[in-house]
Amino acid sequence: MPYDWDEGAARIRELSGPDAIARVEEVSSGAPDLGRWLVEFVFGEIYTRPALALRDRQIANVAALTALGNAQSQLRVHILGALNAGLSQEEVIEVVLQMAAYAGFPAAANGLAIARDAFAARAGGSAGGAAVS
Repeated sequence: MPYDWDEGAARIRELSGPDAIARVEEVSSGAPDLGRWLVEFVFGEIYTRPALALRDRQIANVAALTALGNAQSQLRVHILGALNAGLSQEEVIEVVLQMAAYAGFPAAANGLAIARDAFAARAGGSAGGAAVS
């Protein structure tokens, strides 16, 4: 089943802004299939499934990336995406804090540091330029 580039591109721009495709191209430089998979499959197929709202998907992403503890760039992108999807800063912080119980205090503390950075970048108008995934 072919995946839809246009639908995926629209969804990723909704979350990460008009320059999201350029950031995907940066991330996948030298391996363009990675960018195509990201746009077509992740954002064109998974993100467009009807059972979860975009806001709910971002809660899951922030929680999972906080728990992983090794995906700082992606966590920052998804925190900004969560804000763009309608979560408040307080709600993002609560999602990260919830991970202390399941991923440990270091993961939650690191997640909070990334959240503070993302909030500051957004307030300062420099939320772009981060890796996309």
